Amino acid sequence: MSDSSNNANVGGGGGADSTFRCFGHTPLYTDYHDNEWGRPVHDDRQLFEMLILEGAQAGLSWETVLRKRESYREAFDGFDPAKVALYDDAKIEELMANAGIIRNRLKIKAAIINARLFLDIVEKYGSFDAFIWAYVDDAPIIGHWESFENMPPTTPISDKISKDLKKLGFKFVGSTIIYSFMQAVGMVNDHLKACFVYEELTGDGV
Repeated sequence: MSDSSNNANVGGGGGADSTFRCFGHTPLYTDYHDNEWGRPVHDDRQLFEMLILEGAQAGLSWETVLRKRESYREAFDGFDPAKVALYDDAKIEELMANAGIIRNRLKIKAAIINARLFLDIVEKYGSFDAFIWAYVDDAPIIGHWESFENMPPTTPISDKISKDLKKLGFKFVGSTIIYSFMQAVGMVNDHLKACFVYEELTGDGV
């Protein structure tokens, strides 16, 4: 998520005393912050969902994508990559007429291409989870950030993943998108050090 710059207090106060969250200014965003962002994901279908949604975000806010998430799940068969991989031109036109999703033809076609390549990785490595988490040695990288202003939009690891996925033919997988994906699925824990979720995930109070 590349637009997580809104800090919020939970009941007032600050510090790692279960009252500060590093973003979440609406109920939808707050729930995402508290229960999803930065928490390790190892389910292939969830990983596919986040890969597609992060690509769909390109040029938009993450909250816009979150508001359309349920519509995406319905339109894309619950983000089952085996089903998305079979989408044809008629399905593309159906999706282009769906006001509940981001109607960008390139992004829709990218989702289909990526689903097919995702399945190739599953066949080769046993799961996408095994493939993608190997880049971080199967353990989250813990950020130690005081503010989002100091947080980089990319890292050498996101550069490497992006380069490798592009070589395989994946679309909408630039390094910035991939770093946002890594943050979303918990490959990186970039909650600010003062955030209560940082303490929960690391056991490291400030």
